[in-house]
Amino acid sequence: MLVLLAGIFVVHIATVIMLFVSTIANVWMVGYSNTVKASSGLWLLCNRSCRQLAVAPSDDASLKAVQAFMILSIIFSVIALVIFIVQLFTLEKGKRFYITGAVMLVCWLCILIGASIYTARFTKMTGFTGVHHGYCFILAWICFCFSFIISILYLVLRKK
Repeated sequence: MLVLLAGIFVVHIATVIMLFVSTIANVWMVGYSNTVKASSGLWLLCNRSCRQLAVAPSDDASLKAVQAFMILSIIFSVIALVIFIVQLFTLEKGKRFYITGAVMLVCWLCILIGASIYTARFTKMTGFTGVHHGYCFILAWICFCFSFIISILYLVLRKK
């Protein structure tokens, strides 16, 4: 049981770290302009130097929504981690980690909404060739899977 709890704790911490990296780093989309690699994230467009991300007025609300949901997912994931630690020491034997699992499901939902909006609305970088998704985009979807698995494990797990 202790090994299972430690494993869940490690995966949860890894998920929080990957959420931070995927939200902060600016490599959601990668493209090339005159053989110079450029990357675009949620905040900046980096070519040789980074500058404010310019989006079409029709996509501005979508970008703000993605930013908000990714930040919310980080907040809910950290809250779930703190609640898990508190429940680990205060929960009676035989009880389940329902609150932790519910908060982690909210985190999962925020990642789903944020990554889905980005997938639907931002498929290309204007003026660049060879455009593909970067590692931050992939990390966001990996965090989506991890947070779902962790939340289900929290809901099923009993304190022994």
